[in-house]
Amino acid sequence: MPRIAYVNGRYVAHADAAVHIEDRGYQFADGVYEVCEVARGYIVDMKRHLDRLGRSLKELRIAWPMARKALEIVLREVVNRNRVVNGLVYVQVTRGVAGRDFLFPADTKPALVVTAKKVDPALGAKRAESGINVITVPENRWDRVDIKSVGLLPNVLAKQKAKEAGAQEAWFVDEDGNVKEGGSSNAWIVTKDGFLITRPAEHGILRGITRTTLFEVAAKLGLKIEERSFSIAEAKAAREAFISSATTIAMPVVAIDGAPIANGHPGSVTLTLRQAFFDVAEKTQA
Repeated sequence: MPRIAYVNGRYVAHADAAVHIEDRGYQFADGVYEVCEVARGYIVDMKRHLDRLGRSLKELRIAWPMARKALEIVLREVVNRNRVVNGLVYVQVTRGVAGRDFLFPADTKPALVVTAKKVDPALGAKRAESGINVITVPENRWDRVDIKSVGLLPNVLAKQKAKEAGAQEAWFVDEDGNVKEGGSSNAWIVTKDGFLITRPAEHGILRGITRTTLFEVAAKLGLKIEERSFSIAEAKAAREAFISSATTIAMPVVAIDGAPIANGHPGSVTLTLRQAFFDVAEKTQA
């Protein structure tokens, strides 16, 4: 069955989906996006993702492309039309189509694209069994990474560098030598005494939706979290390390810049968080 996309009011074949060449997302990266996990026929944490979408839109002074309730219907419809039981649903909103000019256009309707794709959950489970490697790269992004903008070129370059180094993620490091976040994930460590450590999300990182839900998972499991910075050296000496995102849930990190974490195998805390996540996360029937 061919994939279906929603583009500016129409459901169209994915292969035929297109936006105007003067869409400001293409011209200026003038737009925002969200990605939700679809698991067992449910859209995971949709409310929180749409809350964050609304914040990103507000920060860039872009209007909602339609009423929020209508957008929820579109997300569910795209998931169902693509028969996605396990996978991802992606929503992107740009300022719209206008002649190329840096200034905000007047009376331009925001553009909306929604797509969905199937992902075999066994692939993520298999990767979690062995864990992933990360590399570190200097922070070179703009200051407003708290906005989930489509301007992701530094992330693209960092993740490409990771791939070429035989790793699966790159962690951005600030000028003080502290880890900020991954190219498409939040960064965590587990200390020797079992505390979960992740950088505060007030500034300098994206407030990940999966990250937020993991706070609730940890509370249910009786685990303690400290929101503070941690250095590369502390991460390499940690009991465990992992990343979190809608596409990875909680994914064990077994090496940083080639140095193994603990015994070089996925840690029990991370795997327990991963296993408990679905039961705690908010679920919306697709």
